[in-house]
Parts: sequence; structure tokens; C-alpha cells
Amino acid sequence: MNKKDFVYPFTAIVGQEEMKLALILNIIDPRIGGVIIMGDRGTGKSTTIRALADLLPEIEVIKDNPYNQHPTDDIISFSNEIIQPDKTTIHIKVPMIDLPLGATEDRVCGTIDIEKALTAGIKAFEPGLLAKANRGILYVDEVNLLENHLIDILLDSAASGWNTVEREGISIRHPARFVLVGSGNPEEGELRPQLLDRFGMHAEVTTVKEPTLRVKIVQERAAFDTDSQKWIEKYTEMQNTLKQRIYQAQNLLPSVQIDSDLELKIAKICSELNIDGLRGDIVINFAAKAFAAFENRTKVTVNDISKIITLCLRHRLRKDPLESIGSNTKIEKLYKSIFEIN
Repeated sequence: MNKKDFVYPFTAIVGQEEMKLALILNIIDPRIGGVIIMGDRGTGKSTTIRALADLLPEIEVIKDNPYNQHPTDDIISFSNEIIQPDKTTIHIKVPMIDLPLGATEDRVCGTIDIEKALTAGIKAFEPGLLAKANRGILYVDEVNLLENHLIDILLDSAASGWNTVEREGISIRHPARFVLVGSGNPEEGELRPQLLDRFGMHAEVTTVKEPTLRVKIVQERAAFDTDSQKWIEKYTEMQNTLKQRIYQAQNLLPSVQIDSDLELKIAKICSELNIDGLRGDIVINFAAKAFAAFENRTKVTVNDISKIITLCLRHRLRKDPLESIGSNTKIEKLYKSIFEIN
């Protein structure tokens, strides 16, 4: 195996627990709505996201299908070509698609296959990155530098699970169910609040300050670069354990319940923080259930909510330049007050 094919193990990443938790919960329940990760350069954002994709179990797809469709799905085709009923299946890694900053709308959504139109006289669809990302992860590095209309398209598809394209007199609709992950450095610009709100979670990453942890990170990276295969083998058992834990949580999730009194307190927090709309309430409920499933429980506890509420709300607060406390502190303080925690 070529050295560049080795992926840094997710379980080997030191620190950045908030980012790792947000990513895992979105894998357990994609309805959370993705995660935006903002923080300093060189804090392992891209490494962690790519490591997550490598951690996930393989999925079954129809061979040569551009949408990574499952064999029980109806085969989608948008041309005059005859569709063969062959549903030969293969197993592939969960797709991890990088969206480059310079991508055009046609590259993202797909477009008409001009070559087929000219040579064969048929209207055929050439799938874009949203098709390739179906049933996988779509990663946008430096998302705060991406054009706003492209972010709108990504968020709409992530929320609905479908991509609709209208070109040259034909209308096309195909599945686009993926976990949207964006990362960026806030020094290079902020996203508009309307766009921030569309992401389910907002994780903050910072440079590790503890000298012993910094040394460990450097040593681990050096060992990985020296002999990747041997070093990765150290983490095989931990990787498999986490894989199994995520798989079990996905299966347990439909059985997880949350009491109405907890839902009421969540609503009260969102109301008192003046959160616009109901997306905050919905995401907290989804995330709390996903966390409970990850902990192998079928009932949401107060502690589950405490673990995820800041991730779900910090980017939905209205910015007040005169506010003396940060958004994290404000959320935690109100949470303790409403849940009567000392």
C-alpha cells in the first residue's frame, strides 16, 4: 500500500474532544444537520474529518452506480438509454468528498452531458459532487470563504436529502443524503448568521496549550510518518471498538426516548436565549438522543443534554458587542439555572 493511502486513525487523535463528539453524533444521526468546525490553523480539523470517514463500516452499493445507491433502491437514470436490471453489488468505504473552493454550481449539482447530447442526440445527466457524496460525508474546508449561494445549495440538499437540477428543459432529482462538515478559521471571515443557523452543530477547536500534550502529538505524528502501517496496527483494537459502538448506537437510536419535562426545559432555554426559529430545539433533541444511544441507553438524561447543548446553540445566539460574557458561559449558566444544577 502506498504511504499516502494510510489514514491517521481517529482514535489516535489527541484532544479536540468537542470536535470528535460532534462528528460522531452526526454519523449516528445525520438528521442533526451537519457540523461546522471553526478554529486556529494547524489544529487537526482536516485530519480528524478524514479519519472519521476511514473509521466507518463499508456500505453496500450497486456496482458502477453514480449515486452509491443501495440494491433495494430503484435505479435512477436520466437519459434515453436502456437501463439494465443488473444490480450487482459491491462494498465500498463510506464516500468522503472534498468540495474545492473554486467549484462551480454545475460541478456541485451536476449538469447536462453535452458530449452525449451532441454525439447521440440524447439528454443525459452528468452527476456532480452531491451525487458522489450520497450516503457519505461532504467536506468543505474554509467553508467561510465559499460563495453563499453554494452554501445554500449544500445546506438545502443536506436538510432534504435530495438534489434537484433543472437544465435545458429537463428536471432531475436524485438522492443526496450526506453529513455536511465545514471547517474554517474565523480570522478569515465569519459566515452569515442565517447560514450558521442551518448547521446542526458548531464545534470550536483551539491550539493545545499543555506542553506534555503538544509533545505527545508531535511524537505520535513522527511515528506515523516513519512507519505508518506498524503504527496504525497499535490502534486497530481501539478503532474496531469505536466502530462497533457507533454501529450499535445507530441501531439503538430509534428506541431512544426523551421525557416531556426535559423537552419543555430545552424549549425554555431556547426561548430565554431568544433563539430564532425552532431549529435549535429540534437539533438539541436529536443530538441528546444520539448521545444517549452512543452511551448505550434508551432514555435521555440531564447529563446527555449538558454534553451537547453548547454545541447546538452557540452559533445561534445573537451577537451583542456589549455582552460581558461569552456565548459558551451564557448557555451553561442558563442551563444550570433551568435544570437546577448547582
